[in-house]
Amino acid sequence: MTRSGDVRQKDVLPKYELLVVPMLEALKRLGGSATVDELDAAISSSLGLTDKQLQIPHGRENDARTELEYRLAWTRTILKTAGLVTNSSRGVWALVNAEVDTRSVDPKMVIKKHRDEYLSRRSKTAKKSKKGGTEIDPAAEDDWTDRVLASVQKIKADQFERLSLRVLREAGFVDLTVTGRVGDGGIDGKGIVRVNGVVSFHVVFQCKRYVGSVSGEQVRGFRGAIEGRADRGLFITSGRFTTAAKAEATREGARPIDLIDGTDFAGMLKQFGLGVKTRMVETTDIDDEWFGRL
Repeated sequence: MTRSGDVRQKDVLPKYELLVVPMLEALKRLGGSATVDELDAAISSSLGLTDKQLQIPHGRENDARTELEYRLAWTRTILKTAGLVTNSSRGVWALVNAEVDTRSVDPKMVIKKHRDEYLSRRSKTAKKSKKGGTEIDPAAEDDWTDRVLASVQKIKADQFERLSLRVLREAGFVDLTVTGRVGDGGIDGKGIVRVNGVVSFHVVFQCKRYVGSVSGEQVRGFRGAIEGRADRGLFITSGRFTTAAKAEATREGARPIDLIDGTDFAGMLKQFGLGVKTRMVETTDIDDEWFGRL
């Protein structure tokens, strides 16, 4: 449930109609394709939004996204329905037409096309379900990561730590040990990652089962704890990282810290088949031209 104060804050953010063209332009600037993080960062920069605006929470229970991230997710869905963008299973979004002239795009018509398609789909769903009046959020429906993270948020902190260890082992880390204890600066464990079986890096990590955001101050504090202990740091959260946290992690001249947020974590669970199953659906296509060549 959103508070009235949150609603007033959200009024200062661009509506969907004002995000359609910036989304397309951002994709063009990024070479025709981009990850969600790249898109969000590019659009936030082009719109000149303040840190305060960027941190306005969406407010829905078990949804760690900011309001802007939520609106951008909807905008991607709108553009996909309109046939202007597409996305891969690895979360990369791309222009259908890399040479699209954004000046010829009418945001109102794009949104209308999406709305018509959405209402048509909902009408068909209503006929098959007793809960036909329930509205489905297409952005959440298309984003399976929300469902994965909802399950992750239900587990205990020590379970999340064990799950993180499993993910890291699947990713190729060796000699993993849990070292977390009071006064250890937030360090939960350490391990070694080998690159191509030749170069090795000693890594210490921190795991946070968060619904909300990890701040720049928390990342900075973690860096202080790893000095002299490892080559790199790794911060894992089921939530998200603020813009300041991402900037701090890559601050020039400082020891690098890699970040794995909830979306990345969900993707790794899917990749390694940990609690996430992918079903393959068989389709049969008839090649009429092949028969014609007999």
